[in-house]
Amino acid sequence: MGVAVTLGSGRRHAGRLGEFEAAVMDVLRSGVGPCRVRDVRARLAPARPLAYTTVMTVLDNLHRKGCVRRELEGRAYLYTSAASREEETARALRDLLDGPGDTEAVLLHFARSVTERESAVLRAALQSPDRG
Repeated sequence: MGVAVTLGSGRRHAGRLGEFEAAVMDVLRSGVGPCRVRDVRARLAPARPLAYTTVMTVLDNLHRKGCVRRELEGRAYLYTSAASREEETARALRDLLDGPGDTEAVLLHFARSVTERESAVLRAALQSPDRG
């Protein structure tokens, strides 16, 4: 199963991330900081043999999709995730609510499934003056 993607520009990407793209995003979100292609490859290589150009192509594709940011440092790009996993999950939830179907019914079913702690977090967020 893939991960829903929202572009940093606010445009929506109709597809989902493939398994390898998701693995690359996991590396970038792991807290190691900005990564070069070789850094991402090194973190993924123990699990599977990878060509440098394969990782470079995937990072370039993720950049074009708006999933990653890159900054040229010397002759190599440094890549970072454009959004946290939590931001992407929130966007995916928003996309579900904006999709076809009865939004109110979806929210009611969701509300019945949350824990007391999650309910308290939601209540506090909804009452926050920073909302919006």
